[in-house]
Amino acid sequence: MLNFKPVIQSIHVPYNYQCSVLRLDLIDPVISGNKWFKLKHNLEVAKSKGLSRILTFGGAYSNHIAATAAAANRFGFSSIGIIRGEPSENPTLAVAAQNGMKLHFVSREEYRKKTTPGFTTKLREQFGDVYIIPEGGSNIEGVIGCMEILKDIPRHDYVFCACGTATTFAGLVASAPGNSKVLGISVLKGENKLPSEINKRLLDAGIKSGNIAGNEAISAGDDNTHLITNTYCFSGYASCNSDLIAFKKNWEAAHNIPLDYVYTAKLMYAAEDLMNHRFFASESKILLIHSGGLQGNEGFENRYHLTPIR
Repeated sequence: MLNFKPVIQSIHVPYNYQCSVLRLDLIDPVISGNKWFKLKHNLEVAKSKGLSRILTFGGAYSNHIAATAAAANRFGFSSIGIIRGEPSENPTLAVAAQNGMKLHFVSREEYRKKTTPGFTTKLREQFGDVYIIPEGGSNIEGVIGCMEILKDIPRHDYVFCACGTATTFAGLVASAPGNSKVLGISVLKGENKLPSEINKRLLDAGIKSGNIAGNEAISAGDDNTHLITNTYCFSGYASCNSDLIAFKKNWEAAHNIPLDYVYTAKLMYAAEDLMNHRFFASESKILLIHSGGLQGNEGFENRYHLTPIR
């Protein structure tokens, strides 16, 4: 398994806040960030069951697909990726293929059935004995892995993370030290149902839950309430606009830390906006979790015809 010593980088922010970035992007060039934490226990379970093939799901630009392919290849597994949409080529899928992942494209309609028993049975009939990891590593093994992110990390008053499936957020809520407040910045558009879903996921797994509130709680409030909001989703997953692009460029220049467009740029934008609005008490200790995903930048820039920010 990967050996990684946490890197915490302090950054200068206003109002006497003590702000640091947990550089999970430095774990590995491809198996980076929260992806490794969500994969590690899944691979251990697969090995314990004597299964040598990993099957998982994702979109054509999925960091999870690239990371799973690389991790499977490195630790002696073969891998299969069920990819949403028409057959295509891009840098992310190229990384997956280079690591031996067999790519199987399905229609968006069929992809929506991925969690149904019938679809799972069909996959096992087609691909044989496989260990199935859900999209984004969003199972209990993923949550348990993400509970290790804050291990050996000094306590902070606030811990920020970007959220897609919210598996990372769930792990942080379950493991955060007392009186630490976890703030999840959802990159998804739509009604915020994640708080109840996260609590149910934790309770079903027998893991301690926490008070989790949604958009309505983005105001200074109960320090024992963890928050998750889609206020900063920029129109939804894998979407951005000129404001976010400009912010990403300026933030990277100011702090010398690379960001991705889908997750960490939105995370840092949200954190800076909340700091500028004095959401936190003066001298609060704030930890921003860099969840990696940098391999996706090339494909994102190609897809939207953006000038690479380097």
